Amino acid sequence: MEKTFYYSVSWPDISYLKIALEIMEVPFLIEQPSDRLQLPPGEVAFVFPDLNVRVYQGVRELFGSHGQRYPS
Repeated sequence: MEKTFYYSVSWPDISYLKIALEIMEVPFLIEQPSDRLQLPPGEVAFVFPDLNVRVYQGVRELFGSHGQRYPS
């Protein structure tokens, strides 16, 4: 999967977001902080590939904002 954007979320939010994305059948990965992906303490990243506009709109509504570009 080509990683293009991500959302940083706290641990308590992981469960409901994961369930919602699986129901929506949206491809994603969950990543912990690394040298490549700097995140605030206690947070993980939901990472996504390029999505079509309709699917991206649903993801944006779920997370409440636009995603951040995944570092290259």
